[in-house]
This record gives sequence, C-alpha cells and structure tokens, in this order.
Amino acid sequence: MKLKVLIDNNTFIDKYYLGEPAVSYYIEDEGVKILFDTGYSDAYIKNAKSMDINLKEINKIVISHGHNDHTGGLKYLFENSNGKNIELIAHTECFNKKVCDNEYIGTSMTKEELEQVSNLKLTNNLLKISENITFLGEIPQSNNFEKREIIGKCDILGKMTDDTVKDDTAIVYKSKKGLFIITGCSHSGICNIIEYAKKVCNENRVYGVIGGFHLLEVNEKLNKTIQYLKEINVELLYPCHCISLEAKIEMGKELKINEVGVGIEINIV
Repeated sequence: MKLKVLIDNNTFIDKYYLGEPAVSYYIEDEGVKILFDTGYSDAYIKNAKSMDINLKEINKIVISHGHNDHTGGLKYLFENSNGKNIELIAHTECFNKKVCDNEYIGTSMTKEELEQVSNLKLTNNLLKISENITFLGEIPQSNNFEKREIIGKCDILGKMTDDTVKDDTAIVYKSKKGLFIITGCSHSGICNIIEYAKKVCNENRVYGVIGGFHLLEVNEKLNKTIQYLKEINVELLYPCHCISLEAKIEMGKELKINEVGVGIEINIV
C-alpha cells in the first residue's frame, strides 16, 4: 500500500504545497486507487496536481465522517466531471445536515446531489474496498475513557438531534507486519477504532496508525490513550490534523511519534 498526504494542517519546510486544517489522503493498493477524505477546499486537488497524482484515475472515495474539513472538497472534485464510475463510501448519517453554534459544518454536497455524480454506497457495516483494505463502518465503544462527545446537532429523520458523530469511521490495511489504520478525526476514539479493527481483521498486531486522534487536552483520556498505545506496541505512529501540540509533546515522552505534513509518502507491505 502507498499512502500520500494530500492535505493536512501542516506542511514541511521547502515543500511548497498548500495546507489547511483538514484531511485528504491518496491511497493505492493492488491497483485500486482511493481518495480518503477531500479536505475543506480545492487545495488537495492543487496539491495532487503538483505531486503528479491524477485524481481522475481514482476508483473509490472513502469519507471518514460528515464534517466540512473532510468533505468540503467534494464539490470541487465533481465540478467538471461525471464521476458515475467512482464508488463513494461512507456511513449512512455522513451526509445529513450538521450544525454547530448556528454554523453549518456539514458536507458541501447533499446525498441527493452525490447520487447524481457517483455510485454512492452508504453503509454502517464492514466493506472490503481493496484486496487488503477494509472500511470499518460504525465503531462500537470498547473502553470507558473514549465516550462520544456531542458536537453540535445533526438531522436525524427530520429532527435536529445532538450529534455524537456516529458516522465517524476509519479504514484498515492488513499488512504482513500487522494492521495499519487510517483515520480522519477519530471522534469514535482512536483506541476504540484500533480495537474494532483488531477484532474484525482477527489480527492483534498493530503496525501503524495515521490520522487525526482528536486529542486536544492533557487529561485522563490522553494518558489512557498513551498507555494503550504503549501496551499494543505500535511501531509507526502518525498523529496529525486534530491533535494539539501539548498532546503530541505528552505522547512523545513515552512513544515514538512521526511528523506528518502535506506530501509525506508512506509505503507499507
């Protein structure tokens, strides 16, 4: 598997790409070309062009959850093309209306609009998306320190309801060295995500994780997350996007973490 970061909060010195507080990854596995999230704007498209990545060749789009920093770029991708051959995979609540503090924070395209330009597949269940990569669907809670937080409101069956971001999901690549997990924001809890990936893949070895960990404060949740990651002995850790500097400093005291920025390429076999 090859993974290239198209958008992240950070860019590297002397690497002249665009950055924004968002996520987008380009992934290849056994001939399948996947776009995981689409950032907030069209910046990921500009970066892909600079990296000589042709997004017209992608087979599948996977959306981690329905917030605008992960889905805002959809409208730019479909603006000048008919992606009817592209399978777009997400949780069933991903494209529901989402607001927070009276501000719209949901997707740039509705479910109905996406059905016109893509092969839209909404599911809460596991879904194989390449030879070695699985979409995890809805993530169950397996611990007592990563309870779902309410982030604004979400339209559920026509009623604006407290949003615990049940649509937050991830994908997992099963490598020879163990699982490599790819997340968007981990609103479901990074440890919950890892535990579910281990269960559904019948594999206890976790080789690596990349994505937003949604750890913003130095607190019990962070401390227990660090302890969990130490216990499962993850070799490659790439916390990015929605993690504070303070949280990364704490993690770095006990774990080896890697810097992430636009343009970084990760190859896993």
